[in-house]
Amino acid sequence: MRGKAVTEKRVRDSSSGQFVTVRTIDAKSQTFGQDLTYVFSRNVAKARRDNKAVTGVVDRAPEKA
Repeated sequence: MRGKAVTEKRVRDSSSGQFVTVRTIDAKSQTFGQDLTYVFSRNVAKARRDNKAVTGVVDRAPEKA
């Protein structure tokens, strides 16, 4: 569950032109640890989805070009 100290903003990536979600955390939040865990888990989930789309396997890095 996203805490109140986590903000999400969709911005356009200047190099690719794609929209990306940027999550920021308030460092002075009472729930900083929980907020950091939330943001980290969302980033890991996205990386796994991206890897599965490229390689067909969740936990394998794509080949370097």
